[in-house]
This record gives sequence, structure tokens and C-alpha cells, in this order.
Amino acid sequence: MSALHELSAVELAGMLRRREVSAAEVAAHYLARIAAHAELGAFAEVTADAALQRARALDAASPAGALWGLPHADKDLVARAGVPTRYGSRSRVGFVPTASDPLAEALDAAGVVNLGKTATSEFGLTGYTEPRTAPPARDPWNPAHGAGGSSGGAAVAVAARMLPVAVASDGGGSIRIPAATVGVVGLKPSRGRLPLGSGFDAPDGLAVTGPVARTAEDAAFLLDALVDLAPFRYATAAPGSGPFLAAARREPARTRIGVTTVSPWDADERIVLDDQAGAAVRTAAGWLAGDGHAVDDAQWRPRGYAALFRVLWRASAARIPLTEADLAVVEPLTAWLVREGRGLTASDVSGGLSAARVFERETIEAFAPFDAVLMPALAQSPRPVGWYGGHDPERTFALQVEYAPYSSFVNVAGLPALTVPVTADAAGHPVSVQLVGRPGGEAALLSLAAQLERHRGPLPHPPSG
Repeated sequence: MSALHELSAVELAGMLRRREVSAAEVAAHYLARIAAHAELGAFAEVTADAALQRARALDAASPAGALWGLPHADKDLVARAGVPTRYGSRSRVGFVPTASDPLAEALDAAGVVNLGKTATSEFGLTGYTEPRTAPPARDPWNPAHGAGGSSGGAAVAVAARMLPVAVASDGGGSIRIPAATVGVVGLKPSRGRLPLGSGFDAPDGLAVTGPVARTAEDAAFLLDALVDLAPFRYATAAPGSGPFLAAARREPARTRIGVTTVSPWDADERIVLDDQAGAAVRTAAGWLAGDGHAVDDAQWRPRGYAALFRVLWRASAARIPLTEADLAVVEPLTAWLVREGRGLTASDVSGGLSAARVFERETIEAFAPFDAVLMPALAQSPRPVGWYGGHDPERTFALQVEYAPYSSFVNVAGLPALTVPVTADAAGHPVSVQLVGRPGGEAALLSLAAQLERHRGPLPHPPSG
């Protein structure tokens, strides 16, 4: 039998339910993996004793829940009772919640074994995971490089096989940026698709919960489980037989694919597409065309995006409950975003939200002729650890846009999007593309991603994985 960490999440879940391996054995194996790769900075907290106790309790019970026995870790933005929850911030170093967030409770009800907390940027505000509270999250393909963010810890944990899959969140690319950086699959669902982390939790509608996985099939398996989280129970399929997993396993019907390398930041920031990123898009387009899909230029010409997103991001930061004492210890970019956000007027925020709804409608209309739109996942290769430090906040913000200009607009438009590695650079590092779907179009994206994976073939282990 393959080592446990070599198994897909689907395979491992099936073995657990059939009692071919115990939850305690699986938890111990993954905890050893976490300890062996601590230098990658994937975890903000490891709760080994509680995990093993939970696993032994599951072994003594009947299998129940789609994720029964699977190792899991909360992103360090999700409160779990009795576990330090730092939000990647020095302002919350001593915080230990007495109650869990609904997402943590629902995942427990689905049967997970929680191993701890994956690292995040401070309050999830940035596209890199280098919080001052902990070591940076590092790319397992080259640990001199950062892992992206804000779900950098989750992406590293999956890439380096410290977790089979991970649940993360994406408010401006926070799943897709790190997933593309370290060469795994990251899926941002449509706004409103999931019962928890739906995107309707805040007026801007940006942040949603979604899966990080090594393959499209595992991402589909986890998405099926997330759609069916208690107490909502939207789906009725038995574990391992949901509609998204079925979509990832079937050959996609011939579809129309739009292709673009345009980003909505092109008119406002210096966006330069890396040769490898452009080549990955051309390769994926060629594969899809060869499979019979109609591949055409998307002819997308977005307008006015930079101004509205700057308002939304500042307004989002303004909602973080930070006192003046807190603002004195948080990172400079956080303090700047919060103060800028609190300085916005009601008219500023209302105008930003109205502009976002116009952008949403125009983007959906522009993409409507296509079943999916193919574009780069990132504009640049992974950046060195420390790349974003030492700059004024405006420049730090601009550097993130230059790295990942194709991410945040999807959140504003409320569309589903998936990043999947398709090629590799000269050093063997995966290079990903992004597929953006129609509202509610996750199944089509998963089917196309699995088709691209079949062309690509299996990825090797990262050197640090």
C-alpha cells in the first residue's frame, strides 16, 4: 500500500470508512509529517494531543459524516474553542476563544480530525503569508520563496502532504494565489454556493470558503462536503458520490472556452506577464482546443476596477475590531488599511459598492458566451520571502497587484474560479492557469481542470515535500 500521505483524499476517506485504516493511525502519520516539515511555516498551531484523542473517539464510533476521520486544520482566522486563534496578528497573540465559529463546528460534525491551525497573513488582508507572529509560509518547491496568501499555510500543508486537503477562505484571491504559487488546486466557489462562508457575510460580498487540494477530484470531493455541511444539508448524495466529484470524473462535454491575458488592473498598475505564465495559458488552450472545445479570444475590456476595489478593501479592513492600542502593534499595512477604511465616508462606501455591482454585471455579461474563461493564475513567478517588506503601504499593495492581478475581480463579480498547475518552469516548479466560470458553474470548472490534469500527468513531489 502507498504511504498514507500519498493517497488522495478520496482514497483515504474510503479506507477510513471501510475501517482499512484507523483515524488514529492517519492522524499520527500526518502529525509526524507536520513535525518533519515545520521549517515550511504551514502551521500556526499544532494540537497533537487533542487530535489523537478525537481520532481515538471516532475509531470507537460508527463512521458518520462525509469527512469522517480525515485530518484537517482550521485556517487561523477560524475560532476554535480552547485553541489559540491569533488571526496572524500580534494584537491577538493571547486570544483563546471559548466558543467555536460555525464553520469549525460544522466541519467537526462532518467528521474531521482537527490537527491545528494553518498560517495566514494578518487578518487575511494580504496576498502573502509572512506574519510577524510566526515564521513565513514557504514554497516547498523553493523555500527561499514565499507561499502567497492569505491561505498560504493551507496551500503549503497540502502541497507538502501535511494535510490531504484543506478548507480555506478567499476574499481577493486568498485560496487561488497560494495554490497557484505552490502548485496545487485552489477553488473559489460562486458567491452564495456554500451555506457557510457564502460571501453574504459582509456587504462587499467578497470572502467565500473553498477547498485546497492536490487534484481536481479531491477539490470536488471536498466541495461536495462543504455544500452539505450541517445544519443546512443542501445535498443528499452519500459521501464520495456527490455531484461535483462526478463532474470531475467525467469527460467534459464540448464547450466554448474564452481566453484572455487582460487583467482589470492593466490601466492602473504596471502589470507585466511572465513568459512562463503566458506559455501555460497557451498550452492549456491548445490542449482544450485539441480535445474539441471551441477556444476563442474572450474580448474582455474591464473598466474602472482599481478605484472600486481600493474602496472595498479599505472598507473591509475598517470592520476589523482593532483599538488604537491594537493599531500600534499590528503590521504597518494593516494599520494603514484600517485607518484608510475608517476615513471613508458613507458616500464613498456606497459608491464603491454600487460600482462593484456594475462591474459584476458587466463581467458576467462579457463572460456569458463562454462556459469558462481561461487566463493566467499569476503574472509573476513566486516572490522571495521578504519581497513585500520595507515598502510604504501603497507600494506594498501595488506589489501584490503586480504579482496576482487576475484574482480579486472574481470575488467582486461573485464568480467561481479554479487554479490548476499545467506546466513547469526550467527548475521544475509548477505553473498554473485559472479557469473562471459562470455563476454556479463549479462543475464545469472541475471537469475541465481534471481534463487538463490528464494532459499534464502526475506532478512530482516538491523537493521539500
